[in-house]
Amino acid sequence: MIDSHCHLDHEPLLSDLDNVIQRSKNIGIEKLLTISTSLESFSRVKEIVNKDKIIYGTVGIHPHETNKDVINSEFLIKSLKENKKIIGVGETGLDFYYNNSDKKYQLESFKIHIDASLKTNVPLIIHSRDAEEETFDILNEYKDQKLKILMHCFTGSKKFSEKLLNFNTFFSASGIITFKNAIELQKTFKSLPINRILIETDSPFLTPVPNRGKKNEPSYIDFTATKLAEIKGIKKSELIKITTKNFNNLFFQ
Repeated sequence: MIDSHCHLDHEPLLSDLDNVIQRSKNIGIEKLLTISTSLESFSRVKEIVNKDKIIYGTVGIHPHETNKDVINSEFLIKSLKENKKIIGVGETGLDFYYNNSDKKYQLESFKIHIDASLKTNVPLIIHSRDAEEETFDILNEYKDQKLKILMHCFTGSKKFSEKLLNFNTFFSASGIITFKNAIELQKTFKSLPINRILIETDSPFLTPVPNRGKKNEPSYIDFTATKLAEIKGIKKSELIKITTKNFNNLFFQ
């Protein structure tokens, strides 16, 4: 299986990286995608992808960091071309829940990431929280340009997911789907086409049941896979096979 979104440069994962990687392999993980969230984060990601052949990375600025880290698409494109193990743009997007960065900077940064994604034909990893309308409106501006979109840790409405499917979008399920109060989200993932779904941990955050209260790590993706298979009404082995294929189709074709 594949953890399509983790943060190996965050503690406590970074200081225990060798063991984290080994535990990932022990449960059958064949790829880990560690996600850049800032310029400082990307400097660590570039080193981490060299630690093991199963680790890949992305380049991007999280919406929370857009006040602090200002980039251009040329920087993103150059970073992708310089390292074949950097395979995605992001995570980028909009977060109007916390508003850690000004809306203006978030919108500008999001469009810069989209531009780099289009020019390199590399998937765009999107974070969207309390910003469904704004996220859709921006993506709709590029509807004819064949963006490769991955909605990371998707927690949006069913209506939002249906609109995004028109853009050839993939949706990643995190440990949130294991939470007791995630009934609507579970219904949304039940309705999504199986060939558009990936799984992730977003570790060290969003630890799935039954390990809530602990720091999350990639090996805990097994619990998310189990729950998602239950939601989709298929065997876990089949769910793992399909989500792995979906990841490889998105990032390596």
